[in-house]
Amino acid sequence: PPPAMLESGHIDVDFQQRTSIPGLYAVGDATRAPALTPVAIAAGRLLSDRLFAGVEDAALDLANIPTVVFSHPPLGTVGLSREQAQQAHGAERIVSLESGFTSLFYGLVPDTEHRPKTTIRVNFLLPEGVTTDGTTPVPAEAMANARVVGMHVLGPGADEMIQGFAVAVKMGCTKRDLDSTVAIHPTSSEEVVTLQPWSPHFASRA
Repeated sequence: PPPAMLESGHIDVDFQQRTSIPGLYAVGDATRAPALTPVAIAAGRLLSDRLFAGVEDAALDLANIPTVVFSHPPLGTVGLSREQAQQAHGAERIVSLESGFTSLFYGLVPDTEHRPKTTIRVNFLLPEGVTTDGTTPVPAEAMANARVVGMHVLGPGADEMIQGFAVAVKMGCTKRDLDSTVAIHPTSSEEVVTLQPWSPHFASRA
């Protein structure tokens, strides 16, 4: 008999790529995993580690996988959108900070109307017990401890930015971590580590 299938037409697998048939595995676009080549490669490598190298707990973590749409300008994203974060954690615990600007790379372009713009949004999850109504400021200490659950960049260089920041997001970085990171100037990435409200005095506390 064929392996169990999902209504979407994908092969049904567990977190270690096992199908309903013992000894039969599936990775990549045949499953419900994100249809990205690096996802399939990573899943295949980890499956090989488990089957042939004795790494019994090897499995691909599908959370916070960075993705990029190679449009002009490119769009890079990792983690949850604001809507997804609000649905998962409650709207009262989500704070979205944004920055919009024109990269200095295009500073001398005389046609200001057609200079490529960059937009950054970072979604933060407030600590347990802290909420916001969206109108009153969040206490600085609470904001410093808010965890990044999503980061989205539209603009030149978004692909390279998201690949780097995805590591920090996957490690559970907070606003404190971003604020305590010294910016590289002039870059677009510096906008992420100087998002307002910027509180380096809180960021410096251990």
